[in-house]
Amino acid sequence: MVESSGYLVKGAMDDLEACYFVNQTGGNYFQSTSALTSSLPLFALQLSAILFTTRLLLLILRPLRQPSIVSLIIAGVVLGPSVLGAAPLFSDHVLPFKAVKVLETFANLALVYYMFLFGLEMDLNPIMNSGSVAIWIAVSGILIPLGFGFGLFYLLHLLDMNAKEINGYKGSIFWAITLTATNFPDVTQVLTDLKLLRTDMGRLAMSSAVSSDFFSWILLVLAMSLLNSHPYYVLPSILAFALLCVFVIRPAISKIANHAVKGDDFTDQHIWFILGWIVFFGFITDVFGLHSMVGGFMLGVIMPRRDAIRMKLMERLDDFVSGILMPLFFLTSGIRTDAGFMLKETPWYAVLAIIFLSFGAKILSTMLVFLFHNKPMEDGFALGVIMNTKGVLSIIVVNAGRNIKVLNNQTFTLMVFSALAMTCMVEPLIAAIYKPRNKLLRYKNRTIESVLGNGVEFKILACVLSNRDAPCMISLLEASNAGPDIPICVVAVHLVELTGRNTAMLIVHDQSMSSKSNPIRAKSESDQIIAAFKSYEKRNRDVSVQTITAISPYENMHEDICSLALDTRVSLVIIPFQTVLLTADGRAEDAKSTFPAMNQYVLENAPCSVGLLVDRGLGSVVQTGPARNSSGSKRHRIAMIFIGGPDDREALAYAWRMAGHPDHVSLTVLRFLPGRVAAESAPEHSSSSHDGLLSSVAIQEREKRLDDEYTYEFMFKTLDDESITYTEKVVSNGEETLAEIRRNEADFDLYIVGRGEKTRSVLTSGLSDWNSCKELGTMGDALASSNFASHASVLVIQQYVPKNYIATPFGFSASYGSKSWQPLMFSEQVPFGNSTSISHHYVYDQDEDDDDDDD
Repeated sequence: MVESSGYLVKGAMDDLEACYFVNQTGGNYFQSTSALTSSLPLFALQLSAILFTTRLLLLILRPLRQPSIVSLIIAGVVLGPSVLGAAPLFSDHVLPFKAVKVLETFANLALVYYMFLFGLEMDLNPIMNSGSVAIWIAVSGILIPLGFGFGLFYLLHLLDMNAKEINGYKGSIFWAITLTATNFPDVTQVLTDLKLLRTDMGRLAMSSAVSSDFFSWILLVLAMSLLNSHPYYVLPSILAFALLCVFVIRPAISKIANHAVKGDDFTDQHIWFILGWIVFFGFITDVFGLHSMVGGFMLGVIMPRRDAIRMKLMERLDDFVSGILMPLFFLTSGIRTDAGFMLKETPWYAVLAIIFLSFGAKILSTMLVFLFHNKPMEDGFALGVIMNTKGVLSIIVVNAGRNIKVLNNQTFTLMVFSALAMTCMVEPLIAAIYKPRNKLLRYKNRTIESVLGNGVEFKILACVLSNRDAPCMISLLEASNAGPDIPICVVAVHLVELTGRNTAMLIVHDQSMSSKSNPIRAKSESDQIIAAFKSYEKRNRDVSVQTITAISPYENMHEDICSLALDTRVSLVIIPFQTVLLTADGRAEDAKSTFPAMNQYVLENAPCSVGLLVDRGLGSVVQTGPARNSSGSKRHRIAMIFIGGPDDREALAYAWRMAGHPDHVSLTVLRFLPGRVAAESAPEHSSSSHDGLLSSVAIQEREKRLDDEYTYEFMFKTLDDESITYTEKVVSNGEETLAEIRRNEADFDLYIVGRGEKTRSVLTSGLSDWNSCKELGTMGDALASSNFASHASVLVIQQYVPKNYIATPFGFSASYGSKSWQPLMFSEQVPFGNSTSISHHYVYDQDEDDDDDDD
């Protein structure tokens, strides 16, 4: 008979009986004993408590600009002995000591799967391809905080006599590693919230954070190996296992994954197989004397860099691990955190000194790098603050030190609160003091006019929100007249709402993703969109397509669009306004944008011209021939409505380009002119001064002259083209304009119009009173309205002008602080075929530190 830890074990060789002592007090009406005496009900209560507390804190702290990691840490502290755990009723019934073992088991399992996901998302390419500045920031961000960590640990000895019993050099190692860590997922979330994700600062911060995370993890593994009771066995064993993973296991997994992805046979069986190997790798590293999470991380790092595999694994694991299991880890960490004991044993000035000195380590390291590279110190300070974002890895480090008993309750709690305070200060501080520097890039082909007839590649950023947007977008691109002398580069972006993740993602798809597919197996929406654009590329040898999936919250999608447009230097961004549905009687409903804020932001901030595409069946006119000039494809019938102004000239430039594809496009240009009575009854100008009135009249006369020059040039150059019709109509108001358009409404598949928001014309008078979609402009909204019986699609185009655009009677001007731009000439002639065309170029003064080349 043996009695140990509440168990009584007795029996003979062939009979064994084990009894567990249970306190039977606290019964209720349903059973004689309390349900909390059993492990499963108690665990369910603990899980419910941490999940409820975490979600409640998320709701409270998000308006205060706090990342999700702050809510998790505080939730664990609140349920631990620092707050609720100090009450005997709560500690005895919700968090009794006998339940800690179960919690720690699930917490360790959570770490194994979390570190697998961490390794799976860690792309080493940014580390290998980082610029010199990012590398120096990462290196200095490790070396200087390491020194601070050792120094602060011994500073605690000087400021607090009670800390003399601490094991000095071993505990200082874990403090030092904690200060070096910068949590990449939370840095991405902070940058997204601050709208800095796609800026130069954001890219530099992410590259530095990835490098810092990777090297901090290596330092943790080395520290755990060297501080083991048998370091001479542990370190060689883990190195040998790492080499085995890299040179044997990784090639084998890659071969299996390549075969599965190319044959589209990557099934759930592969997923469950990988999930089992995660635990097995954890078991191996645990046998070697390290934590099981090391094995999970190693398997994640060696997994193939395939989007199909990564996304499926993330779909299976991310929500469950991050939403259910990881809060249990923070609960166990909170149970170890005792704020009352720390404040009792540590002077308050020592706590504040350690927190602020810890916060200054990353700032100092980053500012030194910026000083050495002659970069703005305010940017260096801001980046240093961002690099202070701590996360799961920092809490893992201090818990690892607590596990091997080199950190006591005092030093463990102090470092947890230091990491919490540092992370809390990051986002509010950056939002209050830092404004990003918007550098002007050498980027002159920002409009369709600038590439028309110049032999320059026409770059288009085509956005799709769902599967039904792809056919219409591809049909429009088919009609855009790609040829050997006028190639088209399409950047196709699938905009996906961010759900179930903490970080936004930008996935650039490789060719193998859509090289083969099994038509029997249902593919994801993104796969179908990618396949459609790749098929369009194969049909058109003069078209190049790059497919990207941008995963972000809908409220931040406009940032992805504008940043991608700037990075790829496109001339036109096309956004699906919304596919218009048909009513039961076959009539089109009013076009209503699901994302008006996104559309409006892109229109106001895009670095190039913008098109809003209202689809009413244009996708049914997709070219199906194998190549350009296939005679079997249906001809697009396009009408361009010209009222006047820069947006209409840009729309005419796009229609003109389409007209160069006579086998597949027939173009009708309808220019509307005001009659004498209408011109005389034009609305008076709102200028209060005589000089302002004269200036306004001069500006209108200049715009009229530019309209005449451009339309007459178009008319004379296309006289011999039978596929193009140019007609001028004289009308008196907006009602007559629509009446003229309705006479031929059944003859067209697509209307192209200028947005004309800043152009006031008598030709559209009266229409603005019924304008329901401001993004489409007056004429675009009228054509997309259900009152307009045509089922033709509508493309509304806005020409790019700088934000500080100032119209003058003699041209344009704008100012950017000490920088300015002006037209190269009032009008410059550039060759177009056998004659010339009028083109307007914006010339920008360049920042001295911008080394980008002209496109």
